[in-house]
Amino acid sequence: MIENNFELELKKLGIKVSQEQLNQFNRYYELLVEWNEKINLTAITEKEAVYLKHFYDSATIVKVIDLKNEETLCDVGTGAGFPGIVLKILFPNLKVTLIDALEKRIKFLDIVIKELNLNNIETIHARSEEYGIKNREIFDIVTARAVASLPILMEYCVPLVKTGKFFIPMKANISQEITTSENAIKELKIKNIKKEEFFLPYENSNRTIILYLKEKATPKMYPRKNSDIKKKPL
Repeated sequence: MIENNFELELKKLGIKVSQEQLNQFNRYYELLVEWNEKINLTAITEKEAVYLKHFYDSATIVKVIDLKNEETLCDVGTGAGFPGIVLKILFPNLKVTLIDALEKRIKFLDIVIKELNLNNIETIHARSEEYGIKNREIFDIVTARAVASLPILMEYCVPLVKTGKFFIPMKANISQEITTSENAIKELKIKNIKKEEFFLPYENSNRTIILYLKEKATPKMYPRKNSDIKKKPL
C-alpha cells in the first residue's frame, strides 16, 4: 500500500486526509525506520507494509465508532504509537494518551509528537495496571492493539474507561479469546455491543475489532497486580 492507495482506502472508511496529514504520515514512517535501527519498534519496515499493517490497520477502529464524537482516547501498550498516533493525526479533535512500559519507546514517541507538531497528546511511562489504580475511569475510549489475550487485556484497560464509554480491542482472529472472556466481561461490568471481522485489503490478513460498553463502575479490586493478572486471568 503506497500513499495513493492509503488515501483511497481511508476514503472507503469515511476518512478524508489533507496533504498535511499525508506529510505527517510520511515523516512518521521515516522516523520509525530511523529509530528501528536503534531500538526494537517493529519487525515491519517496508514502506508499503507499514502503511497497510500499521497506519491503515490503526484507522480501521472507525468501523465500530465515530471518533469525531469522542474527546479522550488512551492507547494501552502503544509500542511505536499504533493506533494512538495514527488516530491523533487523523482526528486532531482527540486528546490522546499513550501508555507504554518501555522508556525507550516513550522517548521515540516524544520525538514523533514533536516532529509532527501534534498537540493535546501525552506519553506515560508506566505499566497500564499500575496507571489504572490511580487514574480510574477518565477516558472516553481505551484501545489496545494485540497487547495480550483478551481476558488479560480487559483487566488492563477497562478500569481506565469512564462508565458509559468504550473499550475497543483491536486483534486478529480471536474467536477462542472471546469464548474465554465471559467471566472477565461479567466481573468488569462491560457489554459487547458491536463486533467487526474483516480482512485487510491487498494481503487479506484477518482482523477483529470489538466495541465494549462499560455499563457500571469497575470494582475497586481491579486491576490486580500484573503477576496476579497473568497467573490467574479473569
